[in-house]
Amino acid sequence: MCRAGMVPPVGYRWPVPLDAPPVPALRRPRPRPHVRAAAVVGAGALLLAGCVAPKEQTTPPTVDADGQTQAPVEGGIEAYYGQEVAWEECGDLECAVVQAPLDWDDPGAGSIELAMSRSLATGPDDARVGSLLLNPGGPGSSGIEFLEGAGAAFGEPVREAFDLVGFDPRGVGASSAVDCGDGSVLDDFFLDVPPLEDDADVEAARARVAAFSEGCLAATGPLLGHVDTVSAARDLDLLRALLGDEQLHYAGFSYGTFLGATYAELFPERVGRMLLDGALDPSISSEQLSVGQAEGFEAALRAYVEDCQAGNGCPLRGSTDEGMQQIARLVERTAQQPLDTEGGVPLNATLAVYGIVRTLYNDADWPALTAGLEEALTTDTGALLLAFANDYLSRTADGDYLDNTMVAFTAINCLDYPSERMDAAALAERTAAIEEVAPTLGRFFATDVGCDGWAVPSTGERGPIAADGAAPIVVVGTTGDPATPYAWSVSLAEQLSSGVLVTWEGEGHTAYLRSNACVTDAVDAYLVDGTVPEDGLTC
Repeated sequence: MCRAGMVPPVGYRWPVPLDAPPVPALRRPRPRPHVRAAAVVGAGALLLAGCVAPKEQTTPPTVDADGQTQAPVEGGIEAYYGQEVAWEECGDLECAVVQAPLDWDDPGAGSIELAMSRSLATGPDDARVGSLLLNPGGPGSSGIEFLEGAGAAFGEPVREAFDLVGFDPRGVGASSAVDCGDGSVLDDFFLDVPPLEDDADVEAARARVAAFSEGCLAATGPLLGHVDTVSAARDLDLLRALLGDEQLHYAGFSYGTFLGATYAELFPERVGRMLLDGALDPSISSEQLSVGQAEGFEAALRAYVEDCQAGNGCPLRGSTDEGMQQIARLVERTAQQPLDTEGGVPLNATLAVYGIVRTLYNDADWPALTAGLEEALTTDTGALLLAFANDYLSRTADGDYLDNTMVAFTAINCLDYPSERMDAAALAERTAAIEEVAPTLGRFFATDVGCDGWAVPSTGERGPIAADGAAPIVVVGTTGDPATPYAWSVSLAEQLSSGVLVTWEGEGHTAYLRSNACVTDAVDAYLVDGTVPEDGLTC
């Protein structure tokens, strides 16, 4: 049986550990790593995008000898590049909102708002390099929230040299944002997903996608058709210019690597110091994406089980294989009979897998997973796993969604990836292929009808990104990364003409700011001094 989008994790976000009382090891990540919304993120939900979509580009601005950005002489975007930025205090940071074209191919068709925040460089003026723009992934994660929560994680050398700038991409958070309805609408679409057993079920699933997306279009308006990654990369160049930088200095995590690589493809001569950590491979197919991520989470779950069983108090008995089978049986049980959650919504299989996967983005959260599994296996209740799933979904215990991460994630992916039309037999075949490499939870990563039926047609294409002519770009990969498997970082570094690969032999999603001094020192030296690490450096 193929289940409609039960949980293909597909969001890539920088993984700060959770806060999930009563488990102290979990600290709430803002933004959270993102599991892809099962019902729509189409094959390869996780993936986020592929190669650069073939859009016509208006002429970018020029830069004079003093590094000052000049308005372009053509293209209809002069007013956007010439606008003044009005910064205001917002807590310990400065915040501003600027205007960008709704459609970069038709700048006269209207405008949208882009929100950003910054923490000014702490060093002397002569040590300042410029602005370092930050994207924590998703797609759909807020860079503003990332700066608020993780800005202090950057080392003093980086904070001395750069104004750290968080921004919410188009469609996200405090910028002009995608809206698809209230919490009940989102729960119905993302969490209450019926199985796909025959072609009639598949047609019904397409109808669900169409109905949901029509609601998004009605609530969001034309913006729904312009939240693709190419447009967001054009926005990045606008922000670079308005911040007064000749080149873009950028740190992108997870999906943020695709956004950064897309920028480099469009504007190779404007690439400054660019860090891409936990990379997506833009060249692989949606099916390869689903298989790769399912396999990655299977490996991460196995590493967790081995670690759990090597310690005291692990609820998983027997061998590692037997421990994996206990988890598989637990999830299957929630599919047949959801677990009570002490007042919350019952823990069904979708929520159970979201809860488990959420803890695998960071090995610091493994003790929390142990507590959640112990509760479920010994008391037949799922309050902790529900809390972890809600954290992933940015959802409160009362069913309210704290931000628009889930819908932005879906809308962006549905533009970035061409939808695939499949019948029940083809979906079952794909599920079997995924289960072969990920027998424990693989079927929950199997793609459903994806974006087939989405109200706005896709504009994206997949393919390698070379960014010929760009300055050296540093790609960091983690060998035990479940969300963006290490092989994807290797591939992106090879595709980029100036790619340099740094490897961390560790567990969890992304490396910089959470690994070791070897990675941190290499990245900081690159960002602050421009010292490019040795290609192939392993930490």
